[in-house]
Amino acid sequence: MLISPAYAQAAGGDTSSMVVQLAPLALIFVVFYFFLIRPQQQKAKQQRAMLDAIRRGDRVVTGGGIIGTVAKVVGNDEVLVDLADNVRVRVVRTTISQVLAKTEPAAKNKDADTAANDDSGGDAVPAVATPEEAKTPAWRRMLGLR
Repeated sequence: MLISPAYAQAAGGDTSSMVVQLAPLALIFVVFYFFLIRPQQQKAKQQRAMLDAIRRGDRVVTGGGIIGTVAKVVGNDEVLVDLADNVRVRVVRTTISQVLAKTEPAAKNKDADTAANDDSGGDAVPAVATPEEAKTPAWRRMLGLR
């Protein structure tokens, strides 16, 4: 007749074909790890370190875009932020998105305290330089607007 019988192929015991099939999957995982997972982990680690280093006097931006100065670190998860004169808000630490300006740490020993209080002149910059800046509201000065 015209139809020839079809015979089944022998079962292949070749393990190299399995490796060839799994190699692209492993390559995709490696690419995802180095381009997506690892950078995200590093950014989260930097964010945690930044939040742990917040202290009084730092200028911060909250998640809602509010800029303020840290007045007091209440605990591990709360911070008091001054937004303007006589306006103090309690903020959850994790809602702080970035720190704009860091304050210098307090002096550790007595010699450093006397050096910091030394009135030898020279490099001291007045807080308000001109009368025009003295008339500027505090919230504008805090935002850097003149």
